[in-house]
Amino acid sequence: MFVKLLRPEHFPRRQAPPARADWAEAEFAGINLDPRLVRRSIEIARDFFARPSAQIPEACETWARTKAAYRFFDHPKAKMQTLLAGHYQATLERCRPEPVVLAVCDSSALNYSAHPLTGGLGPIGSRKEGPIGLWLHATLAFTPSGVPLGLLDVQCWARDAEAFGQKHRREQRPIEDKESFKWIKSWQAVCQAQAATPQSQFVMVADRESDLYELFAQSRDQAAQLLVRAQQSRQLVDEELRLWPHLQASPIAGEVEVHAGRQEGQPARSATLSLRHAEVTLRPPQGREALGPVTVWAVWAKEAAPPAGVEPLDWMLLTTVPTTTLAQASERLAWYAKRWGIEIYHRILKSGCNIEDRQLGTADRLEACLAIDLVVAWRVMHLVHLNREVPNLPATVYCEDMQWQALLVYASKNPKPPADPPTLYEAVRLLGRMGGHLGRKLDAEPGAEALWTGLQRLDDLTEMYRIMATPPPTPPPRPSG
Repeated sequence: MFVKLLRPEHFPRRQAPPARADWAEAEFAGINLDPRLVRRSIEIARDFFARPSAQIPEACETWARTKAAYRFFDHPKAKMQTLLAGHYQATLERCRPEPVVLAVCDSSALNYSAHPLTGGLGPIGSRKEGPIGLWLHATLAFTPSGVPLGLLDVQCWARDAEAFGQKHRREQRPIEDKESFKWIKSWQAVCQAQAATPQSQFVMVADRESDLYELFAQSRDQAAQLLVRAQQSRQLVDEELRLWPHLQASPIAGEVEVHAGRQEGQPARSATLSLRHAEVTLRPPQGREALGPVTVWAVWAKEAAPPAGVEPLDWMLLTTVPTTTLAQASERLAWYAKRWGIEIYHRILKSGCNIEDRQLGTADRLEACLAIDLVVAWRVMHLVHLNREVPNLPATVYCEDMQWQALLVYASKNPKPPADPPTLYEAVRLLGRMGGHLGRKLDAEPGAEALWTGLQRLDDLTEMYRIMATPPPTPPPRPSG
């Protein structure tokens, strides 16, 4: 049997509810801070979204607003988790209508080696004397078709330089004292989201680094589910074979076609994978027998005939979601494929928002600024995907009236804009064109990079349009006589 994995364009169009007029207020108004600080966070978010790639002075435009932003990031109450609390809640609201929510987790190193005087940084490489910066671990919610709904959890830390050279003691330390505990924290955040949104099924999706037995053990009797790529060929209960040989002995259930994205030196391509699946019971590792055995479902997808010189695709997935048919196994594979979305998100954060160029003097200030940038990067990414899901929504779900009017006036060269706003699709195509997207017949839809460039240009156009559209003040009457 042959199954073709669905891509976003194969899913039916959804009718999304209109967004609130002020997106920054929707994401930051719920934070637990003094109203003055809440207003400041909203203003900074608007400024950063208008110019995602700009440095703080350029984004804020005036010295007064720039100074206010620096003071905000230095405020002792402006902490990352405090600033993200409103966005977390807004994310849950966007999750409520979704039957399935994929909570995708991944880590990324933020390199601040260009600013060595910044306090509170730590090594991010394999050597103590290597590059310095911060580590970021994010959990981003997606629909099964790939629309990013927002962040559920963010962890940020600096490694202790003095801890290098202690790898030999790793096995002696409890997982709570290891950096890998970040996966457990992500899982706990997903379970909290599941409890707050019981009508949706949350599935945590993660790569091979998350293949921790403690994570599987914690998944017992939880409403949230796990889907991780296996790294170890674990020993099975009542089986002489380990995980990979056991699946190798299972019959091929069918074939699936997947779209393999472009990699270094290799173009994007379609790949045909043989699919096996089986229920397995994992035996706890030596020294952790108290955790007990865990029953999961294994899905193994392997490319049998890759092109010459190309490494075959080979994914062994472990999931707590019951998987007994080819259709279910294919769906698990499609879910895991959405994991690449968080890598795109991290690229937007670094290349689009230029977070590694921020100069704020201390790690605490960088984290406060990063909280704003994290939400801005999500919004840019959300705009890309919402355009593909619900292109016929009016552009007012993302643009203020002055923005879409300035956009149409510039595109049409007609100083009088139409009475009705364009669709989201029309606005995104125009933004993409301003950002360098050619928009040819066979071109894909504008991506995040073209959109954030277009948004920066739109901000300048809107300001000029606002000035030109505002009637000049009526001069005072000349005195008689």
